[in-house]
Amino acid sequence: MDNAIHAAGLTKLFGQTIAVDHIDLEVKKGELFGLVGPDGAGKTTMMRLLTGIMEPTSGDAWVAGHSVTQQRESVKEKIGYMSQRFGLYEDLTVIENIHFYADIYEVSKPERAERMERLFDFSNLSPFQKRLAGQLSGGMKQKLGLCCALVHRPEVLFLDEPTNGVDPVARREFWKILYELLRDGITIFVSTAYLDEAERCGRVGLMYEGKLLMIDEPGKIRASTGLPMVELWPSDARTAADLVNEVPGVRSVAVYGDRLHALVDGESIVDSIRLALSKEGIDLKGYRKRLPSLEDVFIAMVEGK
Repeated sequence: MDNAIHAAGLTKLFGQTIAVDHIDLEVKKGELFGLVGPDGAGKTTMMRLLTGIMEPTSGDAWVAGHSVTQQRESVKEKIGYMSQRFGLYEDLTVIENIHFYADIYEVSKPERAERMERLFDFSNLSPFQKRLAGQLSGGMKQKLGLCCALVHRPEVLFLDEPTNGVDPVARREFWKILYELLRDGITIFVSTAYLDEAERCGRVGLMYEGKLLMIDEPGKIRASTGLPMVELWPSDARTAADLVNEVPGVRSVAVYGDRLHALVDGESIVDSIRLALSKEGIDLKGYRKRLPSLEDVFIAMVEGK
C-alpha cells in the first residue's frame, strides 16, 4: 500500500453536531501533510479518529495498513501522537520522561540507548537531560514531547497544533526537526491554525465546519481562485474594508494591519474601489497586484460558503 493514511467516509457526530463530515483522504508514505483550519473546524477530532483514540460514528480509516475501527491496538503500535496538551510529567526530568514513554512502547534496553542519542542530537536537549520537564520553556517542552512520541520509531507521526503558543524562533527550530524526520521516511500529519506554517507542507487540506474544502499543494491552492488579488493601502483600513466589500466585482476582502487584500474580478475594479472610498472621505494611497496567500484563499472559500 502506497498510502500511509486512507480515510473513507470518516464521520463523527456529537449529538446533533457534525464534528467530522464524511471525509475521504489519502496521505502517501513519507509525505508531510498539513490539516489547516480555525478553532472548531474539526482538526483535533479528525486527529483523534485517525489515531484510534476516538471511534467514528461512521466510515473507517486505515493507518499504516491497519483499520482504526477493527485494529486499533495495531494502529497505536505504528504511530506517534503528540496532542495539543501532550502528557509530559513535569516532576520528572527530560530523560526520565523519555524512558517512561520507552517503557510504554516496550523499547528494549539495547535499542533505547541508540535512539536516545539520536533524539537528543536533533532536538538539542542533551544539555538538559536532568532538568525537570516543568522547568523547560514552551519550545523545549514541545521538543521533549516530540522525542517521547518518536522513541519507538513510528511509521506515521501525528502532531496536533504542535507550535501553538510557541515563539517564532522555537517554531522555526521545530519545523527544521520535522524536515529531518521526513528524510528518514516518516510520514507526518500535522494540524495547525497558522496558515504560514501550512506553506511548509507538501500538501494541505483546508478544513472548515467538519468538511475538507480543498486538498492540494500550497502553490496550487493559492492559484486555484483564477482571479487576481490586489493589495490596497487606504487611509482607514478598517472602515474601508466594509466599503470595498460592497463594490461590484469584489469577491472577498481581508484586513492585514493597515492594508487590505481584495480578490477581484479584474484589476480595473480598483477604479471603482477608489471612487467608493473617496465618496466616504477615505484616500486610497496605492495598490499592487499580488498572488493570494493560503489565508486569502481560505477566507474567500469560507465567505463563499
